[in-house]
Amino acid sequence: MLESLKKSDVKRPQGPVFIIVLDGVGEGRKDESDAVFLARTPVFDMLDKVAQKTFLFAHGTHVGMPTDADMGNSEVGHNAIGAGRVFAQGARLVEEAVKSGSIFKSETWNWLLDTAKQGKKLHFIGLLSDGNVHSHIDHLIAMIRQADAEGAKEVCIHPLLDGRDVGATTSLIYVDKLEAVLAEINAKGNRDYRICSGGGRMITTMDRYCADWRIVERGWKAHVLGEADRRFASAREAIETFRAEEEGISDQNLPPFVVMRDGKPAGTIDDGDAVIMFNFRGDRAIEISRAFEEDDFKPFDRVRRPNVRYAGMMQYDGDTHLPVHFLVAPPAIDRTMGEFLCATGLRTLAAAETQKFGHVTYFWNGNRSGYFDEKLEKYIEVPSDRVDFSERPWMKCAEVTDAVIDEITHNHYDLVRINYANGDMVGHTGNLHATIIAVEAVNLALGRLLSKVAELGGVAIITADHGNADEMYQYDKKKGDFKRDSDGTPVALTSHTLNRVPCWLYDPSNALPWKLNENLEVRRLSNIAATAINLLGYEAPDFYDPSLIVRTDK
Repeated sequence: MLESLKKSDVKRPQGPVFIIVLDGVGEGRKDESDAVFLARTPVFDMLDKVAQKTFLFAHGTHVGMPTDADMGNSEVGHNAIGAGRVFAQGARLVEEAVKSGSIFKSETWNWLLDTAKQGKKLHFIGLLSDGNVHSHIDHLIAMIRQADAEGAKEVCIHPLLDGRDVGATTSLIYVDKLEAVLAEINAKGNRDYRICSGGGRMITTMDRYCADWRIVERGWKAHVLGEADRRFASAREAIETFRAEEEGISDQNLPPFVVMRDGKPAGTIDDGDAVIMFNFRGDRAIEISRAFEEDDFKPFDRVRRPNVRYAGMMQYDGDTHLPVHFLVAPPAIDRTMGEFLCATGLRTLAAAETQKFGHVTYFWNGNRSGYFDEKLEKYIEVPSDRVDFSERPWMKCAEVTDAVIDEITHNHYDLVRINYANGDMVGHTGNLHATIIAVEAVNLALGRLLSKVAELGGVAIITADHGNADEMYQYDKKKGDFKRDSDGTPVALTSHTLNRVPCWLYDPSNALPWKLNENLEVRRLSNIAATAINLLGYEAPDFYDPSLIVRTDK
């Protein structure tokens, strides 16, 4: 059983400690691409004046990614905040497994390839890009080449187009790279490696948190049944056609398609086949995995459920053991802040809208579903709208705020953790004007919440899990200017950024004996857990990354 936290002799606030995550709100260059800078943000401005402020690293090795060229993301960011230290994340673990070859020596890989060697199809489903947030094309290509080397004769790829963690209209770069590899393998003879279906990630397959099962159903129909409204001779033809029909459409929003050959779908998923979901990140891989693995499946009519050997790149949910088979073991994140608070008898409230609900619960708790202790914890999910977020940039930040204020008015909590999704979800659309509105909406909601913090005598840590809204145009560092279209229009950036994120320590009563530790060499998201524990009047575990604050009464 986990030990309880050791109480310190420091004064704690009268009210709760709040950790407020302004998702996707980083510290940008303060130029014409920076929606955070361009937005009217009187509450942020107030915090700059009255709160203690620093900046935290939220990308690369600071959150467990392979290199510092890798963007952070909401998954690893919330892992780091909740765990209080940095764990090697999926991207790094998979990269190491591929480079060492250990992935191909695993029992699961051999189980999958066994059926492929017997003449059945081997299918790959996943996000096709080098964004390294959900997947990486190099991992896919390495597995395809290994399948060829081991004698798999028929391989079908079902790519989901990105346009979110990479440039908005870059899908053909990855499709062409993949097609070149397939052509090279097929040229040797006795091989049939091909792209069979696909679609944009926000339309096809990659839903999360059960927000819109229609997305997964479209993917099921395209990948498994070979059914879609649109059919083409190749993935390239599909992408070019969709772009010609709707100018400026992002890859993430391209409709599902099926590739045809000899008048039939090029590769449906049938009994006896093997299927690999090659995304390493779990949130957008869970639902399609459920569709393959659950016997009593209710979200949509699967029409037929093929008897296949199915595996994920990783196990996406350790509590429900989904999927049963996986290629690389996920990080073993234990002794999170949430566990310690429950072991100490402290009460926690977590709240977010659907798009980020799993982040303040599942990822915050170390990739663990459910409660540690239902008597001490309450999780509030506000259903997200099912629209393009650029059309409703205010999203549900007002409703999340309403729910939290109502709950903390009537019930006692020691720690309250909240995510405002707007800066990230609207930032991903590439729409600068909408993202400015999104930031302003969050600013307004934050102001209402901070008034309640002051009323209750609480204290708040306000930060972000990564950047996004802070950089809405692609920037060419060599030229010192934005990348531009032929007409001079800046090219939209829809991915996260490498920028640090702000972190304000807001103590409206100015009664606590704490100040920011100016001598801390590196400040990153994982320092927040120890900070919150200190503010609650306890000593942080000695294996946690150090607190951002030091006492002023010693």
